[in-house]
Amino acid sequence: MTDTKPGTADLLRMLTPQAPRLRLVLDTDTYNEVDDQFAIAHLMLASDRFDLEAICAAPFHNERSSGPAEGMELSYNEIIAVLDAIGMERRPAVLRGSTAWMGAAKQPVPSAAAEDIVARARSATPEAPLHVVAIGAVTNVSSALLMAPDILDRIVVTWIAGHVLDWPSCADFNLKQDIGAAQVLFDSGCALALVPAMGVSSHMLCTVPEIERFVAPHGAIGALLAQRFASYRPGILWSKEIWDLAAAAWLFDAAWVRSELIPRPIVTDNGTWSFDRRRPPMRYVSMVNRDRIMIDFYNRLQAFAPA
Repeated sequence: MTDTKPGTADLLRMLTPQAPRLRLVLDTDTYNEVDDQFAIAHLMLASDRFDLEAICAAPFHNERSSGPAEGMELSYNEIIAVLDAIGMERRPAVLRGSTAWMGAAKQPVPSAAAEDIVARARSATPEAPLHVVAIGAVTNVSSALLMAPDILDRIVVTWIAGHVLDWPSCADFNLKQDIGAAQVLFDSGCALALVPAMGVSSHMLCTVPEIERFVAPHGAIGALLAQRFASYRPGILWSKEIWDLAAAAWLFDAAWVRSELIPRPIVTDNGTWSFDRRRPPMRYVSMVNRDRIMIDFYNRLQAFAPA
């Protein structure tokens, strides 16, 4: 396939979305934690802003899975559970993703998810690209970019990963799971927006009393989200990041974040950032307005399922 890497002017245009409603694919390791479920619900309830066409199950490996394959399958099942709780008649396609890491080989890992991303991106245009919001390891997304370099000028990837650029390490959970896939994404030349974990999305703190007040009373999805959140740790005197609600914030409303266009960093093999000002630009989100994001989510949930 022909490499259609966008030029600087194209990247600047693609990283300033103008359309009132954006085509969107969500790539998520949903069972890994409790925040992906909130992100799915927020995007599903924002049909005025997004056409959420597909949700791809991403692999993960921690104490909640025996390896990337089981992590992906558990995430696939959790996506279905969240969509069932929302109960909308129209629902996005749900695709199984990679069962192994890309790793240092940097070869695509075939999956239904990667193939679906390619097909949807090929139906997009440089003027109206497909937006892919990734909230887990980017094995599926980077596999799609390697499988079909002709989609590079038709896709915008937003990834919540790494830490702020002056952090000693960039190896947050999403990035360190598959450093090879992260390197492929940052080196691909596609339009890229980065939402760091520590220092940015770490501000998305919430508590059990807040969730009980504003989420739990609102339908089956509210009950599911509240149960997932409360079960993460015992007790009520703690706060928990709902990291992934920050991922699409710049696409919802540019006023919800502070961001700038900067040369994209290099992901080293050691899981640190390195810098070269000659690299193509990316959008870098350096601050999120936690309250604006949460209030929008609560308002949409309340309108969808009044208490």
